[in-house]
Amino acid sequence: MKILTAKQLANADKVTLEKQDITSEELMERAATLVFNEIHNRLQGAPIPIKIFCGIGNNGGDGLVIARHLIQHGYHVTVFVVNYSDKRSDDFLANYDKLKEVTRDWPQLIKKTDDFPEINTGDFVIDAMFGIGLNRPIKGWLADLVELINKSQAFILAIDMPSGLFSDKIPGNDAAVIKANFTLSFQAPKLVFFLPETMDYVGDLQILDIGLDREFLSNIQSKVYLVGQEEALSLYKPRKANSHKGDYGHALIVGGSYGKIGSVLLTATSALKTGSGLCSLYIPKCGYHALQTGLPEAMVLTDEGEELLSSFPADFTSDVVCFGMGAGTANETVEALRELLENTNSPMVIDADGLNILSKNRDLLNLLPKNSVLTPHPGELKRLIGDWADDFDKLEKVRDFSRKYGLTIVVKGAHSFTIDREETYINNSGNPGMATAGSGDVLSGVIASLIGQGYEPVSAAVLGVFLHGSAGDIAASKIGYESVLAGDIAKNIGKAIRDLFQEPVHDSEKN
Repeated sequence: MKILTAKQLANADKVTLEKQDITSEELMERAATLVFNEIHNRLQGAPIPIKIFCGIGNNGGDGLVIARHLIQHGYHVTVFVVNYSDKRSDDFLANYDKLKEVTRDWPQLIKKTDDFPEINTGDFVIDAMFGIGLNRPIKGWLADLVELINKSQAFILAIDMPSGLFSDKIPGNDAAVIKANFTLSFQAPKLVFFLPETMDYVGDLQILDIGLDREFLSNIQSKVYLVGQEEALSLYKPRKANSHKGDYGHALIVGGSYGKIGSVLLTATSALKTGSGLCSLYIPKCGYHALQTGLPEAMVLTDEGEELLSSFPADFTSDVVCFGMGAGTANETVEALRELLENTNSPMVIDADGLNILSKNRDLLNLLPKNSVLTPHPGELKRLIGDWADDFDKLEKVRDFSRKYGLTIVVKGAHSFTIDREETYINNSGNPGMATAGSGDVLSGVIASLIGQGYEPVSAAVLGVFLHGSAGDIAASKIGYESVLAGDIAKNIGKAIRDLFQEPVHDSEKN
Protein backbone atom coordinates (compact mmCIF):
# COMPACT_ATOMS: atom_id res chain seq x y z
CA MET A 1 0.00 0.00 0.00
CA LYS A 2 1.34 3.41 -0.95
CA ILE A 3 2.03 5.96 1.77
CA LEU A 4 0.88 9.31 0.40
CA THR A 5 1.59 12.92 1.36
CA ALA A 6 -1.04 15.48 2.33
CA LYS A 7 -0.57 17.19 -1.04
CA GLN A 8 -1.05 13.95 -2.97
CA LEU A 9 -4.23 13.19 -1.06
CA ALA A 10 -5.55 16.71 -1.65
CA ASN A 11 -4.94 16.27 -5.38
CA ALA A 12 -6.70 12.89 -5.26
CA ASP A 13 -9.71 14.61 -3.69
CA LYS A 14 -9.85 17.17 -6.50
CA VAL A 15 -9.57 14.58 -9.25
CA THR A 16 -12.26 12.47 -7.59
CA LEU A 17 -14.69 15.39 -7.43
CA GLU A 18 -14.19 16.04 -11.15
CA LYS A 19 -14.31 12.45 -12.39
CA GLN A 20 -17.18 11.31 -10.19
CA ASP A 21 -19.06 14.58 -10.65
CA ILE A 22 -19.70 15.04 -6.95
CA THR A 23 -19.29 17.96 -4.57
CA SER A 24 -16.80 18.17 -1.74
CA GLU A 25 -19.77 18.04 0.64
CA GLU A 26 -20.86 14.74 -0.88
CA LEU A 27 -17.35 13.33 -0.52
CA MET A 28 -17.32 14.48 3.10
CA GLU A 29 -20.66 12.75 3.66
CA ARG A 30 -19.26 9.54 2.18
CA ALA A 31 -16.11 9.57 4.30
CA ALA A 32 -17.77 10.54 7.57
CA THR A 33 -20.56 8.00 7.07
CA LEU A 34 -17.92 5.28 6.88
CA VAL A 35 -16.56 6.51 10.21
CA PHE A 36 -20.06 6.41 11.69
CA ASN A 37 -20.51 2.85 10.44
CA GLU A 38 -17.31 1.74 12.17
CA ILE A 39 -18.39 3.38 15.43
CA HIS A 40 -21.92 1.97 15.24
CA ASN A 41 -20.64 -1.54 14.47
CA ARG A 42 -18.61 -1.45 17.67
CA LEU A 43 -20.95 0.37 20.05
CA GLN A 44 -24.18 -1.27 18.85
CA GLY A 45 -26.30 1.43 20.45
CA ALA A 46 -24.58 1.33 23.86
CA PRO A 47 -25.64 4.24 26.11
CA ILE A 48 -22.19 5.78 26.28
CA PRO A 49 -21.84 9.57 26.52
CA ILE A 50 -20.27 10.70 23.24
CA LYS A 51 -18.51 14.07 23.12
CA ILE A 52 -17.45 15.30 19.68
CA PHE A 53 -14.97 18.16 19.43
CA CYS A 54 -15.23 19.77 16.00
CA GLY A 55 -12.91 22.32 14.49
CA ILE A 56 -14.27 24.81 11.98
CA GLY A 57 -12.61 23.39 8.89
CA ASN A 58 -13.26 20.21 6.96
CA ASN A 59 -12.12 17.95 9.79
CA GLY A 60 -14.78 19.59 11.91
CA GLY A 61 -17.25 19.06 9.08
CA ASP A 62 -16.50 15.33 9.28
CA GLY A 63 -17.28 15.48 12.98
CA LEU A 64 -20.63 17.17 12.34
CA VAL A 65 -21.65 14.48 9.84
CA ILE A 66 -20.67 11.76 12.33
CA ALA A 67 -22.66 13.54 15.04
CA ARG A 68 -25.77 13.75 12.84
CA HIS A 69 -25.74 10.03 12.09
CA LEU A 70 -25.11 9.10 15.72
CA ILE A 71 -28.00 11.28 16.90
CA GLN A 72 -30.31 9.80 14.28
CA HIS A 73 -29.44 6.34 15.62
CA GLY A 74 -30.29 7.24 19.19
CA TYR A 75 -26.87 7.87 20.69
CA HIS A 76 -26.36 10.42 23.47
CA VAL A 77 -24.18 12.98 21.68
CA THR A 78 -22.86 16.39 22.71
CA VAL A 79 -21.15 18.46 20.03
CA PHE A 80 -18.58 21.14 20.82
CA VAL A 81 -17.41 23.60 18.19
CA VAL A 82 -13.82 24.63 18.88
CA ASN A 83 -13.92 28.24 17.75
CA TYR A 84 -10.27 29.05 17.02
CA SER A 85 -11.04 31.43 14.12
CA ASP A 86 -13.82 33.50 12.58
CA LYS A 87 -13.44 31.58 9.31
CA ARG A 88 -15.38 28.42 8.56
CA SER A 89 -15.16 26.09 5.60
CA ASP A 90 -18.22 25.92 3.35
CA ASP A 91 -18.66 22.20 4.04
CA PHE A 92 -18.49 22.81 7.78
CA LEU A 93 -21.27 25.41 7.51
CA ALA A 94 -23.44 23.17 5.33
CA ASN A 95 -23.20 20.29 7.80
CA TYR A 96 -23.73 22.60 10.76
CA ASP A 97 -27.12 23.49 9.29
CA LYS A 98 -27.92 19.82 8.66
CA LEU A 99 -27.06 18.95 12.26
CA LYS A 100 -29.50 21.58 13.57
CA GLU A 101 -32.27 19.83 11.63
CA VAL A 102 -31.95 16.61 13.67
CA THR A 103 -31.45 17.93 17.21
CA ARG A 104 -32.59 20.68 19.51
CA ASP A 105 -29.29 20.52 21.36
CA TRP A 106 -27.23 22.88 19.25
CA PRO A 107 -23.44 22.56 19.35
CA GLN A 108 -21.77 24.27 22.28
CA LEU A 109 -19.18 26.88 21.40
CA ILE A 110 -15.70 26.72 22.94
CA LYS A 111 -13.60 29.85 22.55
CA LYS A 112 -11.80 30.07 25.90
CA THR A 113 -10.78 27.93 28.86
CA ASP A 114 -13.95 28.79 30.81
CA ASP A 115 -15.99 27.05 28.10
CA PHE A 116 -14.34 23.67 28.57
CA PRO A 117 -16.76 20.83 29.37
CA GLU A 118 -16.26 18.15 31.97
CA ILE A 119 -14.92 14.93 30.47
CA ASN A 120 -15.28 11.79 32.53
CA THR A 121 -13.81 8.33 32.59
CA GLY A 122 -16.06 6.21 30.40
CA ASP A 123 -16.88 9.00 27.95
CA PHE A 124 -16.32 8.44 24.25
CA VAL A 125 -14.46 11.43 22.81
CA ILE A 126 -14.22 12.03 19.07
CA ASP A 127 -11.40 14.35 17.99
CA ALA A 128 -12.37 16.22 14.81
CA MET A 129 -10.59 19.50 15.58
CA PHE A 130 -7.67 19.58 13.13
CA GLY A 131 -6.98 17.19 10.27
CA ILE A 132 -4.13 16.48 7.93
CA GLY A 133 -3.76 20.11 6.89
CA LEU A 134 -2.44 21.43 10.21
CA ASN A 135 0.83 23.34 9.65
CA ARG A 136 1.57 25.01 12.99
CA PRO A 137 1.60 23.96 16.64
CA ILE A 138 -1.53 24.19 18.75
CA LYS A 139 -1.08 26.99 21.30
CA GLY A 140 -2.89 28.83 24.09
CA TRP A 141 -6.29 27.67 25.28
CA LEU A 142 -6.43 25.13 22.43
CA ALA A 143 -3.38 23.43 23.92
CA ASP A 144 -5.14 23.43 27.30
CA LEU A 145 -8.15 21.72 25.68
CA VAL A 146 -5.89 19.04 24.18
CA GLU A 147 -4.34 18.48 27.61
CA LEU A 148 -7.79 18.20 29.21
CA ILE A 149 -8.87 15.57 26.67
CA ASN A 150 -5.65 13.59 27.05
CA LYS A 151 -5.88 13.53 30.84
CA SER A 152 -9.57 12.68 30.94
CA GLN A 153 -9.13 8.88 30.72
CA ALA A 154 -11.96 8.87 28.19
CA PHE A 155 -11.68 6.69 25.09
CA ILE A 156 -10.38 8.96 22.32
CA LEU A 157 -11.08 8.39 18.63
CA ALA A 158 -9.20 10.64 16.18
CA ILE A 159 -10.66 11.35 12.74
CA ASP A 160 -8.07 11.17 9.92
CA MET A 161 -5.22 12.51 12.08
CA PRO A 162 -4.87 13.18 15.83
CA SER A 163 -5.15 16.94 16.31
CA GLY A 164 -1.75 18.56 16.72
CA LEU A 165 0.08 15.92 14.69
CA PHE A 166 1.70 17.04 11.43
CA SER A 167 1.91 14.93 8.29
CA ASP A 168 5.47 15.97 7.42
CA LYS A 169 7.31 16.93 10.59
CA ILE A 170 7.74 15.90 14.21
CA PRO A 171 5.96 18.00 16.87
CA GLY A 172 8.17 19.49 19.56
CA ASN A 173 8.60 17.89 22.95
CA ASP A 174 6.17 20.36 24.53
CA ALA A 175 3.68 20.28 21.65
CA ALA A 176 -0.03 19.79 22.27
CA VAL A 177 -1.09 16.63 20.43
CA ILE A 178 -4.13 14.45 20.98
CA LYS A 179 -3.08 11.00 22.16
CA ALA A 180 -5.73 8.82 20.56
CA ASN A 181 -6.69 5.29 21.50
CA PHE A 182 -7.80 4.71 17.93
CA THR A 183 -7.45 6.60 14.65
CA LEU A 184 -9.72 6.19 11.64
CA SER A 185 -7.90 7.68 8.67
CA PHE A 186 -8.93 8.10 5.05
CA GLN A 187 -7.79 6.27 1.91
CA ALA A 188 -4.04 5.96 2.54
CA PRO A 189 -1.81 5.78 5.62
CA LYS A 190 0.47 8.67 6.51
CA LEU A 191 4.17 8.25 7.28
CA VAL A 192 3.91 9.83 10.75
CA PHE A 193 1.58 7.02 11.84
CA PHE A 194 4.55 4.63 11.90
CA LEU A 195 7.50 6.70 13.14
CA PRO A 196 8.77 5.86 16.64
CA GLU A 197 8.44 9.48 17.78
CA THR A 198 4.80 9.84 16.69
CA MET A 199 3.12 6.42 16.49
CA ASP A 200 1.99 6.53 20.13
CA TYR A 201 -0.29 9.48 19.34
CA VAL A 202 -2.17 7.36 16.81
CA GLY A 203 -3.11 4.33 18.89
CA ASP A 204 -4.71 1.51 16.90
CA LEU A 205 -5.12 2.44 13.27
CA GLN A 206 -7.66 1.65 10.58
CA ILE A 207 -7.63 3.01 7.03
CA LEU A 208 -11.03 3.62 5.44
CA ASP A 209 -11.33 3.43 1.66
CA ILE A 210 -13.46 6.46 0.79
CA GLY A 211 -13.52 5.74 -2.93
CA LEU A 212 -11.02 8.23 -4.29
CA ASP A 213 -10.29 7.85 -8.01
CA ARG A 214 -8.57 4.49 -8.57
CA GLU A 215 -6.74 5.47 -11.72
CA PHE A 216 -5.28 8.59 -10.16
CA LEU A 217 -4.19 6.70 -7.04
CA SER A 218 -2.57 3.93 -9.09
CA ASN A 219 -0.55 6.48 -11.05
CA ILE A 220 0.66 8.49 -8.06
CA GLN A 221 4.39 8.11 -7.61
CA SER A 222 5.36 7.08 -4.11
CA LYS A 223 8.64 5.88 -2.70
CA VAL A 224 7.21 4.82 0.65
CA TYR A 225 5.07 1.71 1.07
CA LEU A 226 3.25 -0.04 3.89
CA VAL A 227 3.80 -3.80 3.75
CA GLY A 228 0.94 -6.04 4.83
CA GLN A 229 -0.12 -9.54 3.92
CA GLU A 230 -1.04 -8.69 0.33
CA GLU A 231 2.27 -6.99 -0.38
CA ALA A 232 4.25 -9.81 1.27
CA LEU A 233 2.40 -12.47 -0.70
CA SER A 234 3.26 -10.70 -3.96
CA LEU A 235 6.97 -11.25 -3.18
CA TYR A 236 6.68 -14.94 -2.31
CA LYS A 237 8.15 -17.47 -4.77
CA PRO A 238 6.30 -20.82 -4.75
CA ARG A 239 8.32 -24.02 -4.85
CA LYS A 240 8.29 -26.37 -7.78
CA ALA A 241 7.35 -30.00 -7.27
CA ASN A 242 10.43 -31.20 -9.13
CA SER A 243 13.15 -29.75 -6.92
CA HIS A 244 15.83 -30.72 -4.41
CA LYS A 245 17.77 -29.13 -1.56
CA GLY A 246 20.33 -27.65 -3.92
CA ASP A 247 17.61 -25.47 -5.44
CA TYR A 248 17.01 -23.62 -2.20
CA GLY A 249 20.37 -22.21 -1.34
CA HIS A 250 23.26 -22.83 0.99
CA ALA A 251 23.40 -20.33 3.85
CA LEU A 252 26.57 -19.83 5.86
CA ILE A 253 26.05 -18.44 9.37
CA VAL A 254 29.22 -16.96 10.89
CA GLY A 255 29.37 -15.79 14.48
CA GLY A 256 29.26 -16.85 18.09
CA SER A 257 31.71 -16.60 20.96
CA TYR A 258 32.01 -18.09 24.43
CA GLY A 259 28.66 -17.61 26.18
CA LYS A 260 26.91 -16.41 23.00
CA ILE A 261 26.56 -19.55 20.94
CA GLY A 262 22.78 -19.46 21.31
CA SER A 263 22.60 -16.49 18.95
CA VAL A 264 23.93 -18.39 15.94
CA LEU A 265 21.75 -21.36 16.85
CA LEU A 266 18.69 -19.10 16.62
CA THR A 267 19.86 -17.66 13.29
CA ALA A 268 20.52 -21.06 11.76
CA THR A 269 17.22 -22.45 13.05
CA SER A 270 15.26 -19.62 11.46
CA ALA A 271 17.19 -19.96 8.20
CA LEU A 272 16.24 -23.63 7.95
CA LYS A 273 12.66 -22.92 9.03
CA THR A 274 12.45 -20.35 6.23
CA GLY A 275 13.45 -22.97 3.69
CA SER A 276 17.23 -23.01 3.22
CA GLY A 277 18.22 -26.19 1.41
CA LEU A 278 21.52 -26.31 3.27
CA CYS A 279 22.84 -24.43 6.28
CA SER A 280 26.38 -24.37 7.58
CA LEU A 281 27.72 -22.62 10.66
CA TYR A 282 31.23 -21.33 11.17
CA ILE A 283 31.85 -20.82 14.89
CA PRO A 284 34.59 -20.95 17.52
CA LYS A 285 35.34 -24.41 18.89
CA CYS A 286 33.48 -23.81 22.16
CA GLY A 287 30.14 -24.06 20.37
CA TYR A 288 30.66 -27.26 18.42
CA HIS A 289 28.87 -29.75 20.68
CA ALA A 290 26.01 -27.37 21.50
CA LEU A 291 25.21 -26.78 17.84
CA GLN A 292 25.63 -30.36 16.70
CA THR A 293 23.23 -31.35 19.44
CA GLY A 294 20.82 -28.41 19.21
CA LEU A 295 20.42 -28.35 15.44
CA PRO A 296 21.33 -31.66 13.80
CA GLU A 297 20.03 -30.42 10.42
CA ALA A 298 22.91 -27.92 10.16
CA MET A 299 26.56 -28.57 9.31
CA VAL A 300 29.15 -27.14 11.67
CA LEU A 301 32.65 -25.89 10.92
CA THR A 302 34.88 -24.62 13.71
CA ASP A 303 37.39 -21.82 13.75
CA GLU A 304 40.90 -22.15 15.14
CA GLY A 305 39.86 -19.97 18.06
CA GLU A 306 38.56 -21.73 21.13
CA GLU A 307 36.29 -18.95 22.35
CA LEU A 308 36.00 -16.41 19.52
CA LEU A 309 36.35 -16.10 15.78
CA SER A 310 39.83 -15.43 14.44
CA SER A 311 39.79 -16.59 10.81
CA PHE A 312 37.58 -17.66 7.93
CA PRO A 313 37.40 -21.08 6.23
CA ALA A 314 39.45 -21.17 3.04
CA ASP A 315 37.79 -22.06 -0.27
CA PHE A 316 34.31 -22.25 1.29
CA THR A 317 31.46 -21.19 -0.97
CA SER A 318 27.83 -20.48 -0.18
CA ASP A 319 24.90 -18.61 -1.69
CA VAL A 320 24.70 -16.14 1.19
CA VAL A 321 26.72 -15.30 4.28
CA CYS A 322 25.18 -14.05 7.52
CA PHE A 323 27.71 -12.54 9.94
CA GLY A 324 27.78 -11.02 13.38
CA MET A 325 25.44 -12.72 15.87
CA GLY A 326 27.28 -13.12 19.17
CA ALA A 327 30.63 -12.66 17.44
CA GLY A 328 32.02 -9.99 19.76
CA THR A 329 34.31 -7.18 18.61
CA ALA A 330 37.77 -8.48 19.55
CA ASN A 331 40.64 -7.58 17.23
CA GLU A 332 40.88 -11.20 16.06
CA THR A 333 37.21 -11.14 15.06
CA VAL A 334 37.63 -7.85 13.21
CA GLU A 335 40.38 -9.43 11.15
CA ALA A 336 38.23 -12.51 10.58
CA LEU A 337 35.53 -10.29 9.09
CA ARG A 338 38.08 -8.47 6.96
CA GLU A 339 39.33 -11.81 5.65
CA LEU A 340 35.77 -12.89 4.97
CA LEU A 341 34.98 -9.71 3.02
CA GLU A 342 38.17 -10.02 0.98
CA ASN A 343 37.44 -13.60 0.00
CA THR A 344 33.72 -13.77 -0.76
CA ASN A 345 31.45 -12.39 -3.42
CA SER A 346 28.35 -13.87 -1.83
CA PRO A 347 25.55 -11.52 -0.74
CA MET A 348 25.78 -10.79 2.96
CA VAL A 349 23.52 -10.09 5.90
CA ILE A 350 25.28 -8.22 8.69
CA ASP A 351 23.79 -7.97 12.19
CA ALA A 352 24.68 -7.39 15.83
CA ASP A 353 28.43 -7.36 16.50
CA GLY A 354 29.06 -7.34 12.75
CA LEU A 355 27.45 -3.89 12.69
CA ASN A 356 29.47 -2.75 15.68
CA ILE A 357 32.66 -3.83 13.93
CA LEU A 358 31.68 -1.88 10.81
CA SER A 359 30.96 1.25 12.82
CA LYS A 360 34.43 1.11 14.40
CA ASN A 361 36.26 0.05 11.22
CA ARG A 362 34.56 2.09 8.53
CA ASP A 363 36.98 1.06 5.79
CA LEU A 364 35.26 -2.34 5.88
CA LEU A 365 32.05 -0.76 4.58
CA ASN A 366 33.71 -0.37 1.19
CA LEU A 367 34.45 -4.12 1.10
CA LEU A 368 30.84 -5.18 1.57
CA PRO A 369 29.32 -6.84 -1.50
CA LYS A 370 26.81 -4.53 -3.15
CA ASN A 371 23.19 -5.04 -2.07
CA SER A 372 24.21 -6.58 1.22
CA VAL A 373 21.62 -6.21 3.97
CA LEU A 374 22.33 -4.56 7.32
CA THR A 375 19.83 -5.02 10.16
CA PRO A 376 20.57 -2.47 12.93
CA HIS A 377 18.48 -1.65 15.96
CA PRO A 378 18.42 2.08 16.86
CA GLY A 379 21.61 1.97 18.92
CA GLU A 380 23.56 0.14 16.22
CA LEU A 381 22.15 2.50 13.60
CA LYS A 382 23.33 5.55 15.51
CA ARG A 383 26.84 4.13 15.64
CA LEU A 384 26.73 3.68 11.86
CA ILE A 385 25.22 6.97 10.68
CA GLY A 386 25.62 9.33 13.64
CA ASP A 387 23.00 11.30 15.54
CA TRP A 388 19.82 12.58 13.94
CA ALA A 389 17.56 15.50 14.75
CA ASP A 390 14.29 13.56 14.50
CA ASP A 391 12.78 10.56 12.73
CA PHE A 392 12.44 12.35 9.39
CA ASP A 393 16.11 13.33 9.56
CA LYS A 394 17.00 9.76 10.54
CA LEU A 395 15.27 8.34 7.45
CA GLU A 396 17.06 10.77 5.17
CA LYS A 397 20.43 9.89 6.70
CA VAL A 398 19.72 6.18 6.27
CA ARG A 399 18.84 6.79 2.61
CA ASP A 400 22.13 8.67 2.15
CA PHE A 401 24.01 5.78 3.78
CA SER A 402 22.19 3.23 1.61
CA ARG A 403 23.01 5.18 -1.58
CA LYS A 404 26.64 5.75 -0.62
CA TYR A 405 27.47 2.10 0.03
CA GLY A 406 24.87 0.38 -2.16
CA LEU A 407 23.24 -1.39 0.79
CA THR A 408 19.78 -2.33 1.97
CA ILE A 409 19.17 -1.22 5.56
CA VAL A 410 16.55 -2.74 7.85
CA VAL A 411 15.95 -0.32 10.72
CA LYS A 412 14.41 -2.51 13.39
CA GLY A 413 11.59 -1.25 15.58
CA ALA A 414 7.89 -1.56 16.32
CA HIS A 415 7.40 -0.88 12.62
CA SER A 416 10.68 -1.95 11.00
CA PHE A 417 11.70 0.18 8.02
CA THR A 418 13.51 -1.42 5.07
CA ILE A 419 15.35 1.30 3.14
CA ASP A 420 16.88 0.64 -0.24
CA ARG A 421 18.31 3.80 -1.77
CA GLU A 422 15.25 5.93 -2.55
CA GLU A 423 12.54 3.46 -1.52
CA THR A 424 11.23 2.79 1.97
CA TYR A 425 9.10 -0.17 3.06
CA ILE A 426 7.29 -0.02 6.41
CA ASN A 427 6.40 -3.34 8.00
CA ASN A 428 2.95 -3.80 9.50
CA SER A 429 3.27 -7.15 11.26
CA GLY A 430 4.63 -7.90 14.70
CA ASN A 431 3.82 -7.05 18.32
CA PRO A 432 5.43 -5.87 21.60
CA GLY A 433 6.17 -9.44 22.64
CA MET A 434 8.93 -9.52 20.05
CA ALA A 435 11.00 -7.08 22.10
CA THR A 436 13.00 -9.98 23.47
CA ALA A 437 16.59 -11.19 23.37
CA GLY A 438 17.46 -13.06 20.18
CA SER A 439 14.57 -11.74 18.10
CA GLY A 440 16.98 -9.93 15.79
CA ASP A 441 19.09 -13.06 15.38
CA VAL A 442 16.01 -14.85 14.09
CA LEU A 443 15.28 -12.04 11.63
CA SER A 444 18.80 -12.24 10.20
CA GLY A 445 18.39 -15.94 9.54
CA VAL A 446 15.07 -15.41 7.76
CA ILE A 447 16.49 -12.74 5.46
CA ALA A 448 19.67 -14.72 4.76
CA SER A 449 17.64 -17.80 3.90
CA LEU A 450 15.51 -15.91 1.39
CA ILE A 451 18.56 -14.37 -0.28
CA GLY A 452 20.13 -17.83 -0.53
CA GLN A 453 16.93 -19.08 -2.19
CA GLY A 454 17.32 -16.52 -4.95
CA TYR A 455 15.27 -13.56 -3.76
CA GLU A 456 16.65 -10.12 -4.55
CA PRO A 457 18.14 -8.76 -1.31
CA VAL A 458 15.60 -5.94 -0.94
CA SER A 459 12.72 -8.38 -1.56
CA ALA A 460 14.25 -10.81 0.91
CA ALA A 461 14.46 -8.05 3.50
CA VAL A 462 10.89 -6.82 3.00
CA LEU A 463 9.37 -10.31 2.94
CA GLY A 464 11.65 -11.53 5.74
CA VAL A 465 10.69 -8.69 8.05
CA PHE A 466 7.00 -9.35 7.44
CA LEU A 467 7.31 -13.11 8.02
CA HIS A 468 9.32 -12.49 11.18
CA GLY A 469 6.62 -10.19 12.53
CA SER A 470 3.85 -12.55 11.49
CA ALA A 471 5.58 -15.45 13.24
CA GLY A 472 5.75 -13.30 16.35
CA ASP A 473 2.04 -12.57 16.05
CA ILE A 474 1.27 -16.29 15.81
CA ALA A 475 3.41 -17.01 18.87
CA ALA A 476 1.83 -14.19 20.89
CA SER A 477 -1.68 -15.33 19.99
CA LYS A 478 -0.92 -18.65 21.67
CA ILE A 479 1.08 -17.66 24.74
CA GLY A 480 0.75 -13.87 25.20
CA TYR A 481 3.22 -11.06 24.63
CA GLU A 482 5.20 -11.55 27.82
CA SER A 483 6.01 -15.20 27.16
CA VAL A 484 7.27 -14.91 23.59
CA LEU A 485 10.87 -16.06 23.19
CA ALA A 486 13.03 -15.73 20.10
CA GLY A 487 12.85 -19.49 19.68
CA ASP A 488 9.06 -19.25 19.53
CA ILE A 489 9.35 -16.81 16.64
CA ALA A 490 11.70 -19.13 14.76
CA LYS A 491 9.41 -22.12 15.30
CA ASN A 492 6.45 -20.28 13.79
CA ILE A 493 8.11 -19.07 10.56
CA GLY A 494 6.57 -21.96 8.63
CA LYS A 495 3.10 -21.08 9.88
CA ALA A 496 3.71 -17.45 8.93
CA ILE A 497 4.53 -18.52 5.37
CA ARG A 498 1.41 -20.68 5.27
CA ASP A 499 -0.72 -17.82 6.56
CA LEU A 500 0.30 -15.64 3.62
CA PHE A 501 -2.33 -17.56 1.69
CA GLN A 502 -5.12 -17.17 4.25
CA GLU A 503 -7.96 -14.72 3.76
CA PRO A 504 -7.38 -11.64 5.95
CA VAL A 505 -9.84 -11.22 8.81
CA HIS A 506 -10.51 -7.59 7.88
CA ASP A 507 -9.01 -4.85 5.75
CA SER A 508 -7.92 -2.55 8.55
CA GLU A 509 -4.29 -1.64 8.96
CA LYS A 510 -2.79 -2.51 12.31
CA ASN A 511 -0.64 -0.17 14.31
